[in-house]
Amino acid sequence: MSLILTEIKNRVGFITLNSEKTLNSLNLEMIETLTATMEAWKTSEEVVCIFIQGAGEKALCAGGDVRSLYDNIIAQRAIDGTQVPQGNFDFFAKEYALNYTIHTYPKPIIVWGHGIVMGGGIGVMVGASHRIVTERSKLAMPEITIGLFPDVGATWFLNRMPSAYGVYLGLTGARLDAADCRFLGLADYYMEAVEKQNVINALMEVNWRDSAGEQVGELLAAIAKKYTVGVSQAAEHQTFVQQFEGVQTLEAFRTILTDAAKDSWIEAGVQSFEKGSPSSAHIIFRQLKEGKTYSLEQVFQTELNLACQCCIHPDFAEGVRALLVDKDQSPKWQPATLEDVTDEWVDGYFTPLWTKENHVLKNLGKTE
Repeated sequence: MSLILTEIKNRVGFITLNSEKTLNSLNLEMIETLTATMEAWKTSEEVVCIFIQGAGEKALCAGGDVRSLYDNIIAQRAIDGTQVPQGNFDFFAKEYALNYTIHTYPKPIIVWGHGIVMGGGIGVMVGASHRIVTERSKLAMPEITIGLFPDVGATWFLNRMPSAYGVYLGLTGARLDAADCRFLGLADYYMEAVEKQNVINALMEVNWRDSAGEQVGELLAAIAKKYTVGVSQAAEHQTFVQQFEGVQTLEAFRTILTDAAKDSWIEAGVQSFEKGSPSSAHIIFRQLKEGKTYSLEQVFQTELNLACQCCIHPDFAEGVRALLVDKDQSPKWQPATLEDVTDEWVDGYFTPLWTKENHVLKNLGKTE
């Protein structure tokens, strides 16, 4: 069974993430196939735009195949735990290069962001030119709960959200629905899921001109205009989130979060933050603070270093063990508390593993 299905109809390149049992989670093979397809279509006159979807009705993509990454870490520790597993290096490097390709693609990319869209799924969706959410869209970047950090370009898109939503979402992994995505700039159109075939049918009837992006936008806007997205919980909590603007330390963030009057939306964020990896909390706070001025190229270069450091440090493997392997939901974080995390420990995550000259992503954005 092919994990990536492709088809060209009326000059529209259709890509289907085809791993329904795993909620279309990305593995290295899928990333490589996606990359090869998009590179081939970039200059092909047979394709004027791309439509990306997930198989089934449950998810576009629930993230990356972190179980395989865990297995690679455990195998590598038996040999030399100070080295990044080659399989993990390949996964992250090729995933981030793919994310960059989507952000900078010269042709319109439509993403049908229906169902669960998490982690790597957001990486596929957020950089696209035309992003659709439905009544069943559920987005999140809950990496703090597995000892990782919001990656796939999150340094870029979280820092471009209004107010302090980026740092709040990064540190709490808060769940977002369609209304939230529209409010925060993660999606461009809202329509009910029953419209999917109508979108495809409309794409099949387009007489493509040079302005394909405008044609796609007009087509989607015409279908979406009959719908009104509901109330955004993120927007409803704007006064609360504004309290985090200008926060300079993680300790100050925690104080505001834990002292706030609680409702169900805030309480969910508090629980994720408090149960998450203390190391992740520190590196996420620093990641977003330092990355405010990064170029898109720098974002993916620094995220690759951070992801590989997470494979060497203990919490990523421990978080996956607790969630997906032993499923005891009781990770033993090292260090165990926010107070136990030293500046030197955090510095270790940000220590470069390569020089700029031999960084595998050094040529992002450079013409060949």
